[in-house]
Amino acid sequence: MNKVVASAPDAVADIPDGASIAVGGFGLVGVPNVLIAAVLEQGARGLETVSNNCGTDGTGLGILLEAGRIRRTISSYVGSNKEFARQYLAGELEVELTPQGTLAERLRAGGAGIPAFFTPAGVGTQVADGGLPQRYDADGGVALASQPKETREFDGVTYVMERGIVADFALVHAWKGDRMGNLVYRASARNFNPPAAESGRITIAQVEHLVEPGELRPEDIHTPGIHVQRVVPVGPVTTGIERRTVRS
Repeated sequence: MNKVVASAPDAVADIPDGASIAVGGFGLVGVPNVLIAAVLEQGARGLETVSNNCGTDGTGLGILLEAGRIRRTISSYVGSNKEFARQYLAGELEVELTPQGTLAERLRAGGAGIPAFFTPAGVGTQVADGGLPQRYDADGGVALASQPKETREFDGVTYVMERGIVADFALVHAWKGDRMGNLVYRASARNFNPPAAESGRITIAQVEHLVEPGELRPEDIHTPGIHVQRVVPVGPVTTGIERRTVRS
């Protein structure tokens, strides 16, 4: 069983227009930048992305956003990206805002075959009650708002029902991976990569260090190879600094 693909362009070649893509990373850490750049070069349009944040200006999913390739996004944090704000307020981008922990669980649940679950996060807010602007029109009016979600009481506490997410593709970044698709993430780069990897029907992992089967101890593996269909060796990568702060 050898899931290694020779190059990132080969790995993403069959992503079609309109595909949904779950993407790992948090800020600039653990982002599969090589794969994202390959998608940009490949040319797929009208994409729906699922990620904690839709990249930053000029980095990560931000490059797909700037190229007008993303139609809709499900995200938790949408700051630090001026182009995101511009497209959203201009009615060019549809946005589904989701609490951060809920988003992680929606991805994990989708990968585990769980269609929905109940959580207290968002109860009593527009997350549960509806009315969050998802798309504006060209004049700044709300063209599409979120709908109310089902709520239910358990042991005297109100919960809101959230749907699991299954994406057509998932793009993730790992520190180490073997030819069978078993992955190990390094430190905080673990973030959204494991649940994103689980949620994809076809999961593509860029790995810094490709090792042979058996070199990774079973107890060290974060994402088992059953969740991964393609592995792309990319070599060591450098993580950028999102906001550099220095003393005078």
